[in-house]
Formats: sequence, C-alpha cells, structure tokens
Amino acid sequence: MKKLAYILIVCCLPLLSIGQTKFPFIVDSMNVIQIPNGKSEHLTLFYEKLLQTLQTKQGQISILHIGGSHIQADMMSHQIRSHFDSLFPETHASRGLIFPFETAKTNNPYNYKVTHKGNWTASRNVRETRVATLGLTGIAVTTNDTAAQITVNLNPEEEKHRWQFNRLTVLGYADNDLVEPKLAINDSIYTATFDSTLSTYLFKIDRPAEQFTLVIEQKDSIMHNFTVNGFYAENDECGIVYNAVGVNGASVPSYLSCENFERDLHIIKPDLLIFAIGINDAVPENFSDSTFISNYDSLLTKIKRVVPDCAFIFVTNNDSYRKIKGKKTSYYSVNRNGLRVERDFYELAQKHNGAVWDMFAIMGGLQSMPQWEAMGLAQKDKVHFTKKGYKLLGDLFYSALIRSYNKTMSER
Repeated sequence: MKKLAYILIVCCLPLLSIGQTKFPFIVDSMNVIQIPNGKSEHLTLFYEKLLQTLQTKQGQISILHIGGSHIQADMMSHQIRSHFDSLFPETHASRGLIFPFETAKTNNPYNYKVTHKGNWTASRNVRETRVATLGLTGIAVTTNDTAAQITVNLNPEEEKHRWQFNRLTVLGYADNDLVEPKLAINDSIYTATFDSTLSTYLFKIDRPAEQFTLVIEQKDSIMHNFTVNGFYAENDECGIVYNAVGVNGASVPSYLSCENFERDLHIIKPDLLIFAIGINDAVPENFSDSTFISNYDSLLTKIKRVVPDCAFIFVTNNDSYRKIKGKKTSYYSVNRNGLRVERDFYELAQKHNGAVWDMFAIMGGLQSMPQWEAMGLAQKDKVHFTKKGYKLLGDLFYSALIRSYNKTMSER
C-alpha cells in the first residue's frame, strides 16, 4: 500500500503553561505516551489508521476506554472524545456504546440524557447476586413491566446536535419470543432484526436521529423478562467512535466475571483500548501485585482473541487516600498501593507490547491528591476528581497521545 503523506495534528491546548503556572504540581515532562519496549507495532498501526482516515476522509476508528467510576462518569473520556471529534468537524461521527445508567438508578453521564418508565432491576459486575447475564458494559437492567420504556437523548444541550445515528443496536436478550423490543422515534415505530449469535437487536432508521425510546412489548398475559445490556448508536460517517465503559467500583475481576465480554467486544472491535481499571483493585491493604498482573493477563487474553491487532494504553491509578474511621474522628491515609500499581502497569505494557500514560506521575505522584483538591480539581473523598479535574486530565491525555502520533508518523 502506498504510504500516505504525514499529516501533522496541531494540538491547540496550552497545557505546558497550565502545568507550569496555574497548576505547578503537574509534572509536564511526564505527560507522554511511554512505550517500555521502545516501539509498539499495534500503536503504530493505530496511528497509521488515524492518518489514513484524516487523509481520505473515509472510514471509522474505534476506541474503547474501560474502567470504574472515573469512566462511568464519562467526564475525562468525553473530553477526549470531544477533542477527537473536532478532527472531523464536517461529519457526525457515531456516538457508539452507551448504557442507561439512570434506569439502573446510578449516576448517568451528563452528555446524554436518559429517562425511563416502569420498573427495572439492575445487575452489576461488582455484585455477586445478579438477575441478568452481563457483557462488555458490566451492567444491565431487566424488566417484565408492561409500562417499561427507556428514552435516550444523545444531544441534551439544545444548541449542540453533534451525535446522530441511523442504526441502533440493542445489546440484550429476552426470556423467550413472547417479549420483544420496539423502537419509537418521533411518530414512527421500528421493529428489529435479531442476531442470535451476538444477542443483539438491530434497528435500521430511515433518517438520521438523535433521540429514541425503547418500548418493551409483551405478547402474553404472563409477563416475561427483557434485559438491556447497552445501546450502540452508529452511522456510516467518517470519524472516531469513542466508546467509554465504566461501572462504579469495578475492578479487573469484575470484568472477568462478565459472561459475554468477548461476544460484545465483536460489536465494538476497538483499534485502541485504553485501560483505566485499577483504582478499585488497589484499595485493599493486602493488595497483591502478582494477582493484579495475572488478572490483567486473563483479561488481555480474552481481548486478543477478538481483536489481536488492537493497541493498548495502560493508564496508571491516580493518587488516592483511604478514609480511616477512628473511635471519635475519621481521617484520610494515603494509599501507597498507587506506587505498586504504577510499576505493575509498566510491566504489563512491556509484556503485552503496549504503552503507558502515567497519570500517577503526571499529577504529582504520592500525596498529590490534596493539591488537586485545594485547586478545585478533586473531590473531598481524595479518590475522585471534579468535572474541572476530569476535563483537565482529558486534555492532558489527548495532548500526550497527539504528540506521540506526531512523533511516530514524522519518523516513518
């Protein structure tokens, strides 16, 4: 194949000045994509596909960002998504995989709105007791209510109409053929084509849409269960599909416990997978490096069976604290396991020919979280960030990745 001329991506984010003046605790020199093996063939393939997509204005690139509560909130990941989307201003790229967290009675990302009717029961990969089989999203909602509906608006801000779809895939399953999902868009009702292999319902829409309502139709006097594992909103327009998967409290074993993780991965088929699972694994004081690495090895084995050429970037844990409850007062104690997980991710990247974005070092290392809190970038629990903090982290990651792309492509 003929080599395409290198296209420089100009990153207009003044991050160096931000780190050196407004937030001096940020270590700008560490804000790079580090490759322990010196070169990652799969990451280079990802950069080449990005270059080809920019050059030809054709095709789509799939990215999957997976983690715990940091990613369920979809603030950092949406900031990265928005930066990537700005590379293709003339198209309406697919929104990709989403889940109706509001229906599960947990925090929903701010960038799409969900409402529901009827009674739904949630199952999560962080719980041993579940009523549903789980897949890639790690969460599901189940109903047998005749009034059950889920409405999703991809563009809740009136002035922004960025995300559109003409195909909607419902990941889920029915107890039997006496219960069926239907899709209502404006005044039209759509019927799905069921794929028994992937356990998905594909709705084809006759014109681009931004909002839909999933209606569960019961065909019997006895009510039957229907389970939703997620929605995949897509179209054929050029761009980057940035999928974010996160469940509050999720660890690596949480995703290993999802029976249909590999099956659902066939739908996403990521070119780049960003791993942000680890903050919950490192909470226990008896944290084991060998177990952590072994669990990741098992997860990566599953992933490689589906997408063997996928590029990997491991995001180290943020600095965090444990809340210690005393007899009279409570206090926070720094979690030193962040240092150990940082080393483990470098080992995993070397073993699996991946890369590392060292968030732990970038934010200032051990005991840096109080500084982020003092600047309004982190929450009082000293584990999570504020919206402002997550957006800053998204800016930092995107800047590092674009610099890595520019360097790699200029050296070809």
